[in-house]
Amino acid sequence: MRAAQVVGILVAVAVAAVIVGVGCGQSASPQGQAPEIALPPPATTGTVSVEEALAKRRSVRAFSSKALTLEQVSQLAWAAQGITEPGRGLRTAPSAGATYPLELYLATPDGLFRYLPRGHKVAKLSGEDRRAALAEAALGQASVRNAALDIVITALYERTAGKYGARAQRYVHLEAGHVAQNIHLQAVSLGLGSVPVGAFEDAAVSKVLALGSGETPLYIIPVGHPAR
Repeated sequence: MRAAQVVGILVAVAVAAVIVGVGCGQSASPQGQAPEIALPPPATTGTVSVEEALAKRRSVRAFSSKALTLEQVSQLAWAAQGITEPGRGLRTAPSAGATYPLELYLATPDGLFRYLPRGHKVAKLSGEDRRAALAEAALGQASVRNAALDIVITALYERTAGKYGARAQRYVHLEAGHVAQNIHLQAVSLGLGSVPVGAFEDAAVSKVLALGSGETPLYIIPVGHPAR
């Protein structure tokens, strides 16, 4: 079953459960908020070493039509921003002062989602496939349009600026690089391909994702099965 279909089924079941007052692994969000969907637990051990992932990592721009599994999507989101020390909320990527200014959006055939590190969940923002619109915002790049998953990293600079002032922008950009590398290496370990995309129109991407005025898109990372 396609990962997008699985997510769609989970949403439908969870919404029905809320209506009848029965929990199905989804939080009953306050009115006006996006429904939250629990992701499968991430793996913390694997069969591909860091050294092997580094050696194999290459930018992949051509993808097959094969969908990702929900487990693969879960693993990629966790690699990017997953919590690894619940007591203090520390994550897989370092953050200046643990201010965590980055947000992670997932564009799939079944809709647009935002990753919620606390609880390892996603919030469904839209049931519309935004990949084509995102590709247009990225100057028509086919990799963005054809990837099974587009991961968009955005920044809320004020989270870090409150502690570090003018130095915050540098720290936020460094953090985005840490997160992106985690995604690329995790993709390799899952037998997937990915490519970093920085060529896009900020305002257009913000519109596709319906970002607030203080949120800035920094990175688009298409991920999928490499075309053979």
